[in-house]
Amino acid sequence: MHSAVQRANTAATIAAILLATICAAASFLDAFNSPSLQAHVQVVKINRFRRQLDGNDEVKMTLKMSMDLTSLFTWNTKQVFVFLAAEYETDTNSLNQVLLNYISFLYLLISISFISVLIYYFFFKVSLWDHIVQEKERASFQVKVPTKYPLIDQGTNLRGKKVGLVLHWHIMPISGRMIQGKMPLSNFSLPDSYTTRS
Repeated sequence: MHSAVQRANTAATIAAILLATICAAASFLDAFNSPSLQAHVQVVKINRFRRQLDGNDEVKMTLKMSMDLTSLFTWNTKQVFVFLAAEYETDTNSLNQVLLNYISFLYLLISISFISVLIYYFFFKVSLWDHIVQEKERASFQVKVPTKYPLIDQGTNLRGKKVGLVLHWHIMPISGRMIQGKMPLSNFSLPDSYTTRS
């Protein structure tokens, strides 16, 4: 006859194996989810376009957004982090991305290696807007908002530039790996001259 400790050990082992199997299955099944999200973003107004005192261009604008992110959610989804990035070309760079948010800074603070710092600076992006969606019921929305973060160029390259808006998302699962994706949206052109002085 087995003791109470042996029975508890057996029950805990079986429970741990079942939990690990369920987590592995959830992570495996997420690979078969092919989201078909719908999103539309339009620049309604350029609120401020100026040259900063340090010589960099800065743009603040109002966006009209409608998104349906429900297809990103599965039964293994904890939350979805979405952000809107701006991409444009200059004479010195074929691609400039604007995505400066707290995740970039956390990555830099957590990863103190020299390579991580180089990666951060060479793949610097700038975000105009971000949002965390924690429930599938709130994954479809329409908003008209000013940009959370200004579009800042390191130089005076933004006048008359064509800027593309790209929606990025990171699906944070309950178990398994984080899934990310992106979708190009609309383009807009900035004015040829500043709207306000620095």
